[in-house]
Amino acid sequence: METLIEKFYQAFSDLDAETMVSYYHKDIVFEDPAFGVLKGDKAKAMWQMLCASQKGKDFKVISSDITANETEGSAHWEAFYTFSKTGRKVHNKIDAQFEFKDGLIISHKDTFNLYNWAKQAMGFKGLVIGRTRYFSNKLKTQTNYLLNKYIEEKKLTDLDR
Repeated sequence: METLIEKFYQAFSDLDAETMVSYYHKDIVFEDPAFGVLKGDKAKAMWQMLCASQKGKDFKVISSDITANETEGSAHWEAFYTFSKTGRKVHNKIDAQFEFKDGLIISHKDTFNLYNWAKQAMGFKGLVIGRTRYFSNKLKTQTNYLLNKYIEEKKLTDLDR
């Protein structure tokens, strides 16, 4: 299963969301500090949205420390990008935990220091409020709003085909 995780992050590095989500079980549960818990197609759409938003930009992913057996795995990965709302450079360090079912990822939990991310992405504002529950809740509300908007726009685009 280590190869599956390696391929997942290689696809992310290539901004190939379709390949990434092909490694997810239909009952996937994803969780991270920015989006909270996402299930099924919503988790898959998050990767599609993130990859689409980074095309042609200064985005880079490096994965390491990948270990796995038949039922679970873990990895460390780092993302380098410019946060679009502020133009600030971000280097986010993330630890991932995976569970597998039927040869696919059924559970994926990313953990990272939200305060460190907020300081990098938002500067002084992140420094001041990045540790608060208010900030965490507001970020999840905003990211999920953008995700829902992306999903609705994607549905409309798919209908045009």
